[in-house]
Formats: sequence, structure tokens, C-alpha cells
Amino acid sequence: MISYIKGLLAEKAEDSVVVEAHGVGYHIFVPLSLLSELPPLGETVKIYTYFNVREDAVSLFGFLSRQDMEMFKMLIGVNGVGPKSALGILSAIRPDALRLAVISADAKAISRAPGIGSKTAQRIILDLKDRINAGDILSGGPEPERALEITGVGESGKEAVEALTALGYSASEAAAAVRKVSITEIMTAEDVLKAALKHLAFL
Repeated sequence: MISYIKGLLAEKAEDSVVVEAHGVGYHIFVPLSLLSELPPLGETVKIYTYFNVREDAVSLFGFLSRQDMEMFKMLIGVNGVGPKSALGILSAIRPDALRLAVISADAKAISRAPGIGSKTAQRIILDLKDRINAGDILSGGPEPERALEITGVGESGKEAVEALTALGYSASEAAAAVRKVSITEIMTAEDVLKAALKHLAFL
């Protein structure tokens, strides 16, 4: 099994790349969201890969982190979701946003992916909700926006705001959603995050 491929980025296409390593060009299918994160052609890149074998095809699917590859593997483990469908989902929804959609049961967000209907989206949520930890989202991501000081929401509220801004929401959007949550002393940051996500659709 090929764990990852490290080499020169030789080609970019709409849904794939070619990485040259030791004189061999590896054709790797990648999500659309990954293309913007790749270095220029001719530079070194490391892509974690999933090797898929079918009767009529042998394919490589690639991601820039093991976590994203694990998300892909979880998706293809869902009944009715194949590798191409999983890649389409991750092209429409970034992995962290998909994790949030699963833990908040946001089937509408998942069904925005091409070829994914509401029934499949619900199946994804049911199959994956117990396998995704909101704490992984809270502890990851880039440094959040600091332009807005968040007060009156406690530590759990502040952590939820940081998680939302790390995922691309503006500080004002995140703060507004968290302030709509009736935060109690026993609520964890994960609890606040899940509740705030329900309010974001109405901001």
C-alpha cells in the first residue's frame, strides 16, 4: 500500500495532479479544495494517498494531511458513498466544515455536494456522528481572527468562537452565534459549538 508520495508537482488538472517521484509520474485524484493549497509546478509536494482497486480501475486519491485522508476513508465506508462521491463531497465542503456538519446534523450542508441527496446526507451523519470528535475541531485550525474581543460568554464560549473563526466564520459572526446560546456552567466548549452552529443559519 502506498502511504504517501513525495516528489515534484508536475501537472495540475481540474480534479487531479501528477507527482513525479524517482522518475515515475503518479496520477492522483484530489478534491478541488486542495488545488489552491498546492505549491507551484516544479516544487516538491507530499501527498498522502489512498490506493483504490476495482475490477475495472486502479486509482490513487490524495490529500495534504492524514486527517483529511481519514475523513475520506470514513466517507467511503458509508453505504452508497464511493470514492468519486466522497471526493465530490470534500471538493464542495472542506474536511473541518464537513466534521462540523456531521456533529451538528446539518444534512442540508452535506447535500450541497454534487450527487448527494438528503437521504445520503442523513446516512453520512448517522454513520459518522459517533466517530467524529468535536474536540478535534476545537483544538485545530489556523490562528483565529482576534480583531473582536469576546466578553461575557465564559471560557467555553471563547473556545467555541475560536473554533468557528478557525473554520472561516468572521469573528463577528461567531460571536453573534455564541451570544445566542444560553451558556450554563456545566456546558463544555463542544456543547456551545454545537448550539452556536444552529444559530448561524439565521445570521
